[in-house]
Amino acid sequence: MTFKRPAYEEIMLSHGGNAVRLRPSLRAATILEDKFGLAAIDKGMAELDYLLVSEIILAASSSRQDAAAFLGGNSERPLSPFFEAVNEPLRNLVAMLVPAPVQRLDKAQPTAGERMTFAEMFETLFDTATGFLGWPPEQAWSATPTEINRAYDAHMEKLKAIHGSGEDKKEPTKPDAYNTERMEQIDKQGFDPAFDRDRLRALKMKIASGS
Repeated sequence: MTFKRPAYEEIMLSHGGNAVRLRPSLRAATILEDKFGLAAIDKGMAELDYLLVSEIILAASSSRQDAAAFLGGNSERPLSPFFEAVNEPLRNLVAMLVPAPVQRLDKAQPTAGERMTFAEMFETLFDTATGFLGWPPEQAWSATPTEINRAYDAHMEKLKAIHGSGEDKKEPTKPDAYNTERMEQIDKQGFDPAFDRDRLRALKMKIASGS
């Protein structure tokens, strides 16, 4: 079944009478990328790596105390039921660490650029949130990559609405520009219709009279 992102990115894990709430925050994304690399997490989960799963839960938990209680409840129990309960939700959580594409009203597609590593992408998102959007660092770390991406896109749309896009400010071609077509017309007619011929004639007479 295809994973569909929730409007508010969050998952709840429940097992053995304990529950923990997880958010795919920028902080969690940065920690997990630094420790494991997002590309390697899927393989680790497929191999039922309990240490890896524990680190994902600890990094993404909104309460470290709840995360410790959730993990501590499995110390004397078989792990198979635990993995069955957490595997799919955690895979969905990891998928949400990568920002979803923004659905623009004008359907414009973003310009393709150089590929970033996950580490570079998360650094850029933090810089965007704190530098461009002006969020405090804690707010930036607590937001999800998708939330930062959408906030940036909405801010850019607001600036365009206020100031107009670059395309709106292109100077129109001047009607009296001396382009190739106009130069051919002048040559054919033998004069430039833009000149004030009466004024030019008066100036010539004045020069000839020496006045």
